[in-house]
Amino acid sequence: MFDIGLNLTSPQFAHDRDEVVARAFDARVNGLLLTGTNLHESDLARQLAQRYPHCWSTAGVHPHDSSQWGPESFDILRALAASPEVVAIGECGLDFNRNFSTPAEQEHAFSAQLALAAELSMPVFMHCRDAHDRFLALLEPWLDKLPGAVLHCFTGSRQEALDCLDRGLYLGITGWVCDERRGLELRELLPVIPADRLLIETDAPYLLPRDLSPKPKSRRNEPAYLGHIIERIASWRAEEPQWLAAQTDDNVRRLFGVQF
Repeated sequence: MFDIGLNLTSPQFAHDRDEVVARAFDARVNGLLLTGTNLHESDLARQLAQRYPHCWSTAGVHPHDSSQWGPESFDILRALAASPEVVAIGECGLDFNRNFSTPAEQEHAFSAQLALAAELSMPVFMHCRDAHDRFLALLEPWLDKLPGAVLHCFTGSRQEALDCLDRGLYLGITGWVCDERRGLELRELLPVIPADRLLIETDAPYLLPRDLSPKPKSRRNEPAYLGHIIERIASWRAEEPQWLAAQTDDNVRRLFGVQF
């Protein structure tokens, strides 16, 4: 079981990162991809990936942080991407839900990171919220120049899933699908995703699965709960959890080129 989305740089893990990683591997997680969300966090994620075995990282600028994109950002990310621990460009994309950065700033930073990924022949780790049409319009010209792409933490509609799959994207599914209030539409479209295009993630410390039993004392999510997410997804897809875990591990190897 490989967790493709872990925000290990979060302050919520500041006091017990070693224990969090240890609990994950004790729970049969066999690899972690640490998310970089801005230049500083991407460097920190790289350092943490060097620190822990079976860990890799991404390097990118999240749409929320796109206002920070400057002339030096391209070169800083290129330098980070030269590290063997860094296996994808991102988290990058568009988020028109909150617009912490303006749409124009987001589009500029997203397009620049797609260009960098194409230059370096690296996969992209992407975010999209309330921006589906514009996201695809910016992404499409680069698809034949990229070795692969994943839309992480997918929570969109059935049609949006089909649009992404038609373009060869992988979809990352989180514990959002375990939410009986917000996750029902996502739960129903799970069978639409081919097994060879599915990736699993916690997005910890966010999106604690609401159906964990017993419920944790803390609302903080951890990669140790990845097995629960896989079991629930496998159940709704009418597949065996062990088979699905092995299949998604193969997808990770194929997309990110890592060995674990």
